[in-house]
Order: sequence, then C-alpha cells, then structure tokens
Amino acid sequence: MTSRDQRDFVAKLALALVLTASGALLALSSYWPAQIVGVVLLGAMYTHTVELQHQCLHHSAFLDPRLHRIIGVPLGIALFVSYSHYRIRHLQHHKYLGTPQDSEFFGFDTRQPITWGALLREMFDFRRILVVFGEMVRSFRGTWAYDMGEIPERRRREVMSEYRIMALCLLAAVAAACAGFGEEVLLLWALPLLVAVPLHFVVELPEHILCDNTSTDVLRNTRTITGSRFSTWFTNGNNLHVEHHAAMSVPINRLPERHPVALELAAHTQRSYPAFFRLVAREAQRNRKAGRTAGADQ
Repeated sequence: MTSRDQRDFVAKLALALVLTASGALLALSSYWPAQIVGVVLLGAMYTHTVELQHQCLHHSAFLDPRLHRIIGVPLGIALFVSYSHYRIRHLQHHKYLGTPQDSEFFGFDTRQPITWGALLREMFDFRRILVVFGEMVRSFRGTWAYDMGEIPERRRREVMSEYRIMALCLLAAVAAACAGFGEEVLLLWALPLLVAVPLHFVVELPEHILCDNTSTDVLRNTRTITGSRFSTWFTNGNNLHVEHHAAMSVPINRLPERHPVALELAAHTQRSYPAFFRLVAREAQRNRKAGRTAGADQ
C-alpha cells in the first residue's frame, strides 16, 4: 500500500457517492423515465459498492487498517452484505480454492451442470436476502454462529453487530414506509435490489466457472478478463481475478500491471465480457442439447 493507492480508492468512493446521490435524485423525480434510470443506477451502485467492499476485505484500500471495517461495513448494507462475515468466508475461499473446503460467499455452484435454468435460478435468487434476515434475528438473540469452522469470539461479535446495524436500517425503512414514505423506500431500496441482485451475480459469475476447480493452481482454477476501462472500474478489477488470487493483498489499482503475465500463463483468459458470456451460452446450449438427446434415448 502507498498513499497513491489510497488516493485511488478514495476517488472511487467519491465517484460512487456522487453516482448514488444522482441515482437517488433521479429515482425521486416525478418524471417516470427518470425514475427508471434512477432505480437502475442505484441498483448498479449497490453492486459496485460491494466490489469496493471486497477491496476493504483485503486491507488494500487504506494505509490505516482500522478504516477498512469502518468504511467497509456501510458499503455492503444496501445489498445486505456483512463486511466481517464476508471477510471471514472470502479469505477462506482464497486459502482453500480448488479444495472441498472452498467457502466463497457468493458464486455459481460449479459442481452443477451449466444450464439455462440453473443460471436463471441463481441470477434471480432473492432467497439470500431471506437468509440474511435469519442472520439478523440470530444476531439480536446473540445465538449467531459461524457454520464453516471456528472463529475468535471477537470476530463473532463483530459479525453480530453488523447484522444488528443492518436490521436497524431495515426497521428504519419499514418505519418510514409506515409513516407515509413507502414510495421513497420502494424507489430507493426495494426496486434497486431487483436490479442489484442479478447484476451482482453477473459480476461474480466469471471468476471460476468453467475452470479447473479440482486444481489449487490459480493459473488453472481462475479466470482473467481484459475487459474495458468501464468494466474494470465497475467491477473494481474483479475481471483481473487470476492476478488477484495470485497476490490478494496487492491493491486493485495495481493489478493491471500483472495482466500481461496472466494472459501469457493462465489457462482461462478472455479479452472481453461478451466473449466470456458467449462461452457460457455455448456451454448451456450444449448441455441443453445433451439433455434432449438423453431424453430421446430413454
């Protein structure tokens, strides 16, 4: 980490704040086309801020380590992502990638065949929000427990405190709706979630799908996508995933320096997101045809 890296991240935060505020103003407009643009923009920013939160997880955003949780917690509230819970699971994911102990917080289950039905189910899987509601209840009761190993009691308390904060934000939204501000809650949070949940799935999907998930070699089990300046900004460098797994504490803005080497050595590379999604579409279509053939044979 250098002061330049920190300035880069602070600039990303400032831009995210401006775009979120712009989305809110548009969503609250009385002109319905502007409302649609605002809702979509808010959903996109709720997705983007979770990617900024991801950088905080790795303590590669600020020179002062304490700032990572202070800033990271609010970045995930809109999409119901606990910073500390995500961090525990995600760092285990880095440690155990390619093994049965892999514990990624999000992502397509690569053990299942890639079909159109599976992709659509997971893209619009709003059940995760219901799971988070359960985490909130257990946190208020003090019974929340980590389900993928043992963690220090301090970390457990941090996770519970974040789910309690999230629950208070949700209760405040419900109270606002009951007080006559239901339309505002709908436009600023509920409807943007309908955009953010599938969009976040799309951002996370390329990381390891159709890679060798039985290998612990990041050059074989992870994908890198060159992408455009826009996609690199919006995903906060998530397209450069081989580079990230090879050196997870390197600040995101420094990953492009490693991209030429990843293109040369990695087994799974694409030049653009459209190229990646064409690859997934071909696999889904191939499995669809295989399923039809198997059904015909029976």
